[in-house]
This record gives sequence, C-alpha cells and structure tokens, in this order.
Amino acid sequence: MAVLRDLVVVSGFSGAGKSSAMNVFEDAGYFCVDNLPAGMIRSLTALFLHAGSKVERACVVSDLRAGDYFEELAAVLDDLEADAVASRVLFLEAEEQELLTRYKETRRRHPLARNGNVADGVQREVALLAPIRARADVVIDTTGLSTAAMRRKVASEMLAPGEPGKLAVTFTSFGHKHGPARDADLVLDVRFLPNPHWVPALRPLTGFDRRIVEHVGADGRLKEFYDHVIPLLEYLLPQYVAEGKAHLVVAIGCTGGRHRSVVISEDLAAHFRRDGRFFIDVVHRDVERAPARA
Repeated sequence: MAVLRDLVVVSGFSGAGKSSAMNVFEDAGYFCVDNLPAGMIRSLTALFLHAGSKVERACVVSDLRAGDYFEELAAVLDDLEADAVASRVLFLEAEEQELLTRYKETRRRHPLARNGNVADGVQREVALLAPIRARADVVIDTTGLSTAAMRRKVASEMLAPGEPGKLAVTFTSFGHKHGPARDADLVLDVRFLPNPHWVPALRPLTGFDRRIVEHVGADGRLKEFYDHVIPLLEYLLPQYVAEGKAHLVVAIGCTGGRHRSVVISEDLAAHFRRDGRFFIDVVHRDVERAPARA
C-alpha cells in the first residue's frame, strides 16, 4: 500500500536559495531530488505511489535549469491535483538587486542570461515564473536573509510543528533611507540616538567598531533604551513560543543602516544568546553600503 503523505515541489528564481531549502527537507527525512525536469515528476510520483513504496515524504526541485521541460510544470501540478496527490508548492524569490549580488559573488552563470547579462536573465525569469508563483502554496522572499535564517523560515512555514522547541530569532539592522525592513515581525526605530554619521572621523566606520559603540552610548540614552526594550522582548519572546511561532524577525532601523542599528542588533543578539531558550541570528542588510557624503 502506498504511503506518500507529502510531496513538496520547490521552484522559484535562480539564486533565491532553492538548494538550501531542499536541504531543510532532507534534514527532516524527506526523499529529495534536485533539478528534476518537470515531466519526470510524474514518473517519480508514480513510483512513490506504487504498492510497496516506503517513501512517505518527498521533495523535488524543478526550475528553469531544466530548460523546456519547465514548461510542463503547470500541467504536472494539475495532474497531481487531479490524482489527489498530497502535494504542495514552495516558491522562493528575492529582489533583483539581491539576485544580482549573489550571482556576482558566486560568479555563476544565470540559466537565462544572454551574453552573460545576469540582469536580463533575472527579468526574463520573472515573467516565465509568474504562473508558477501564482499557484504556490507558500511564497518566501529570501532578500536579506542569511542561509541559516532562510532555512529556519522554510522550516517554520513548511514543516509540521513538533514538540515545543526553541524560537529562532533574527535581529536585522537596516537603514530607513534604503527602504523598509522586509518580513519583520517587530520594528524598532533608533534614529533618536546620536548619529556617528555627523562626525567626519566616524562616518567611514561601522557599528562593529568600538568607537561607534562608545559614541552611540555616550549620552546615556542607549542604556535607557535597553532598560526598556530588553524586558519587553524577554516578555514577548516566550509569548510567541506559546502561540507556536517558530521564527521571529526583529528589525532595528537607523538612517543609513551602518552605525546605530548595527550596534543595537549585535548587542541584543549577544544578550539573548545567553538565554538558552532561543536560536539567535543576526543580519545586517545595509552595513556594506557606502556612507553618503555630508
């Protein structure tokens, strides 16, 4: 008797983290296949549904790397639905600039890039993937997420909750002038604190530098801020655990995202790492942006 209880189809933009997402399912005991042409999903599912199969949960990644086969994916999803196969679609995306940065860092070729133009490939992919995105059960934007944070988000969205465990908390710094924080559950605006940007000698530095830490905390308001915020978070985090939340994003915003928000994100992460109840991650979205001239 076939026992397939969950088939997850992962798709999305090239560079958005599909392979890392697949690893989440592999770690959870799913039978996983990467870069599977869409037409072959039918054959693989038939094997899983065949009498004697022991595969209960499976995950396949199908995307534009498979070329023309990808055009079959919508029809395959229709077939799975018609056959009452317990299936779900996870779609991963990211902002264009994030994708361009990732390709630049890895020096990989985009599957749709014409003459090596990654931007052109990304734009073509957006149009081609729109129908699949529209029918996805879960869409996750991985912009600004570290690999660890992305994996935790996939797990919280796609895996059934088990026994009560640790809450994964991501503290992320950002600059308001570069746009709002994405996917934040809580947002703290710290632009009331002293801004190192207005001190020429400090402007090129970041919140990792001790001189920035000292400047931000010089007038005592940073300590007052922690005296209020830390007890608030110490109260809130267990409440989210009790409600079954697996991942919480706390965004801290200053003007440029290089100084004050970085200091506070690091300090809060260090404080809550000492509390064994939580998994802590830190992401600095805008810290590498060049400081604006005065």
